[in-house]
Order: sequence, then C-alpha cells, then structure tokens
Amino acid sequence: MRKQIIAGNWKMNGTIASGSILIEAFNSFLSDKELNVDVVVCPPFTALERAVCLTRDKHIEVGAQNMDYHDAGAYTGEVSPLMLNEVGVTYVILGHSERREYYGEMDSMVNEKIKSAFHHNIQPIVCVGESLAQWEANETISFIHSQLDGALKDIPAEQASELIIAYEPIWAIGTGRTATADQAEEVCKSIRQYINELYNGNVADKVRIQYGGSVKADNALKILSEPNIDGALVGGASLLVDDFTSIIMAAQELSVTES
Repeated sequence: MRKQIIAGNWKMNGTIASGSILIEAFNSFLSDKELNVDVVVCPPFTALERAVCLTRDKHIEVGAQNMDYHDAGAYTGEVSPLMLNEVGVTYVILGHSERREYYGEMDSMVNEKIKSAFHHNIQPIVCVGESLAQWEANETISFIHSQLDGALKDIPAEQASELIIAYEPIWAIGTGRTATADQAEEVCKSIRQYINELYNGNVADKVRIQYGGSVKADNALKILSEPNIDGALVGGASLLVDDFTSIIMAAQELSVTES
C-alpha cells in the first residue's frame, strides 16, 4: 500500500516569523497523533532553515519550492542542491506550472533538476498539468504524457519508483475551481499506466501520485479516496491551520481504513 503524502506549497507567502507561528501550530495539532501519512511543508527559501529547526523530530518534513540543478557557479539568484542539503531540506518541488509559465522552465530543465535532486538525496515532487485550453480540447492525457517523457528522460527505474508526481491542472490552481474526484482519478490513473509503459508494473505501483489544485478541507477526503491518488499538493489551504490539518487527517483516516 502506498503511503499518502500531503505537501503544502506556501509559494511566495509568509515571513520567517509568520511561518514559524504556522509550523508551531501544525506541530501542536499533530503532536499527540500517530500518523501513517507523510507531511511536508514548503516555505519560501528565507524560511527554510527555521522550518527545519522547528520540525526536527516532529511529524513534518521540509521541502523547497524549487532549486537549480548546478552545484555551484555563476547563476545569480539561484539556490543549489548543496545549499538545500546544508539547511536540511529533504524534499523539493520541481516543474510547478508557475515556474514553467512565468520563468520559462522546460521539461528538459525539470529533467536535469530531477537528476540533481536524486544525486543529492533530495526527494523530488514533480509537477505536471494542463491548461484550461488543453483541458477543453481533450488534450490533457497526451500533454501530460509528453511532460513525463521529457521530465523522466534517462531517469533509471530505481529512481523513478521513488518519484512523487503531482498532477495539477493549471486551470484549478488558485482559482477555486477543482477537478472532480472522478476527473482527477482519470488523469492520475493514466499517469500510472504511462509509468508502467515507460518502466514496468513494479515502478508504476510504487510511484506516488498527488492531486493539486484548490484542494481544501471540504473536498480532500473524496479526492484522496480515489485508488490512484496518493496525496495532495496543497496551495492556499496549507497556510490555514484548520484547513491543512483537516486535509492531513483526511489522509490519515484513509490510511487507517485501508490498513
């Protein structure tokens, strides 16, 4: 059985001070819980070191929202995997649609970042997803398969099996619109089937696939109940204590039921 993973992407929100208050609230809520769910928070770069300190020996891991694939060099404004290692980050979000749209990141760059993340023992959360125009033109599956082709080029099976893939339809990110559970499951199932084609059934069975896109407390349980959805990449709701902890507990409810 694949373990559910709930990750909060804070994007460019919060300071070290406000992020610390948020994490301490999460810690307080989760302190007496026995969780069978992986929980990750991804604050801005400036807050990462403090986040790692606050989550040490707690239920929460810390991820970065992006990284460069070079170890060092003349890459002004970038953050390297060595820097993330030094801080103690264990996850990194790669290929988010906002990085692709606003900063021109291509599948080939995402591919280099995945390779670098694995090399430095940082767990990549790889984002894929289609635009509203692609969704309406029924091009979702073919487009996401092409993203996977580019992102996973030359990634060996043993690494691919450790991947977390986040399906985030661009039209549902921060818009309040959400794919129905059935729609999300259809795409996540197709991702798993395509991983099977690219690698094998064993890899496909191990890959964890999240759904992201306006996931909230009131829709999380239904979405997470789908057989090919193994967690959520949560945006705005991860900045709200009640909402994020409710999503975590929805995942925990499912893990208890399935066990």
